[in-house]
Amino acid sequence: MKVSDITTNELIMYCNAYDDEQTHKEIELILIAVKAYIKNYTGLDDEGLDEYEDIPLAVMVLVNEMYDNRSYSTNMTVNVLNPVVESILNMHRRNLL
Repeated sequence: MKVSDITTNELIMYCNAYDDEQTHKEIELILIAVKAYIKNYTGLDDEGLDEYEDIPLAVMVLVNEMYDNRSYSTNMTVNVLNPVVESILNMHRRNLL
């Protein structure tokens, strides 16, 4: 699977979300944000994201996290990236300073 092949239907099933028009719109917006986040984090472009087999998993996990935590405020006091997602993204970083 490639990042460009991920559909909102697949993400709705992965997130165990209700399949309606509003959810499709929300997931679509979240997917755009997740792709932008990963591209900024790694320095890869759209074509670069499709080169790696593990990045789609990171996309799906981040979409699920953003969907589950889409309220304005959360109870979390620490902003920590999922260690598996962080590891996957760090393996493909091109913009290290």
